[in-house]
Amino acid sequence: MQTSRAPGIAFIFKKALISALVALVLFSLMIGVRTEAGPEGQLIYWTRFGDLAAMVATVFGGSIVVELLRHWWGPVGTVRIVPPQVTSALSLAARLVAPVLLIFTFLVPVIFYNERYILDLGILVLTYVMLGWGLNVVVGLAGLLDLGYVAFYAVGAYSYALLATNFGLSFWVCLPLAGILAAFWGVLLGFPVLRLRGDYLAIVTLAFGEIIRLILLNWQSVTGGPNGVTGIPRPTMFGIPLSPGEDGLAAKLGIEFSTTHRIVFLFYLILALALLTNWVTIRLRRLPLGRAWEALREDEVACRALGINTTTTKLTAFATGAMFGGFAGAFFATRQGFISPESFTFHESALVLAIVVLGGMGSQLGVALAALALIGGFELFRGLDQYRMLVFGMAMVLLMIWRPRGLIGHRAPTVFLERNQTISSDLVKEGR
Repeated sequence: MQTSRAPGIAFIFKKALISALVALVLFSLMIGVRTEAGPEGQLIYWTRFGDLAAMVATVFGGSIVVELLRHWWGPVGTVRIVPPQVTSALSLAARLVAPVLLIFTFLVPVIFYNERYILDLGILVLTYVMLGWGLNVVVGLAGLLDLGYVAFYAVGAYSYALLATNFGLSFWVCLPLAGILAAFWGVLLGFPVLRLRGDYLAIVTLAFGEIIRLILLNWQSVTGGPNGVTGIPRPTMFGIPLSPGEDGLAAKLGIEFSTTHRIVFLFYLILALALLTNWVTIRLRRLPLGRAWEALREDEVACRALGINTTTTKLTAFATGAMFGGFAGAFFATRQGFISPESFTFHESALVLAIVVLGGMGSQLGVALAALALIGGFELFRGLDQYRMLVFGMAMVLLMIWRPRGLIGHRAPTVFLERNQTISSDLVKEGR
């Protein structure tokens, strides 16, 4: 067994100096010198050497910290120098993260009842958690890179909006219909890409997402084109509207009406949909279908050699992931009350894919933590203005350096032997 040796001080400072020089070259024109067009059309410029020096110093110090932390955690296959007490504490914390996070989520509307901003942010985070869990079926379990997942999100949203506004159907009737229609489009996408994988599959799914967006933008007689769909009905609680009228829920319960009631109801609604997505995904992983997804992810050639029907496996993965995306789209439509093609751009697909990859492909808890970090992190750094995306990009780079498989990398097989078994030599002879 190898043992990790501490890198010398000279090596750490040399690597940090090289990183600082690279940062100086890259940021000298981006930050050090600012240019603009003058009032008479001439080019004017001014220097910001103080900001440039601060950025280079940050890179220099950050490189030293990265090297020290990398040695502290140690690479795979080496003896790590983390104290046993810290290891046991981290193991206990890892087991408690999921239940503590779930309990806190249930209590968010109670704790922050008068904080409308936090409630809206919680709804947004749970929406992306549900989208991440849906895409995790396709990318994390089946290993199919999908860059057009926003298409199913859009199909679910427009399905609910058009059915509710044109036929007067309730949310609870339109919700399963939106999921079924999104799953149908998932199957339609699955057929043309059965023989594709890797980059080619990603390009086709990206094109599919753009095709759906352009259809929504140009089919004005049905989708409303760039104007979108307005007046989308709100959901009801068992047929009782959450309105201030006499037939509203507050009047029937004899309590004072508040607009926060609807926000709390939407919060628990998306929480229920997200937990349903999580429960179904976990159950499917333990079925033969889920094990076929994992086999397809690891090696498609070996999967075919085992006699698994890869056509059915891929189609079911696309259909299942698309169905959950359709459910999330229907919720998005009823929450907003207005949808348009601008809400379903490639940026949404990239964000959901980043959540799945950073959280750890195949990990349900990792996806939830990544959604909380990415969506909530955007809000924490909203005051940084133009440096907001820089902080976000640096966090992603550092995470990929330390945790290349995501926050909680999980690729363990669903079925495995719980203990080692001794096999007689007579059973492994040639011919047996």
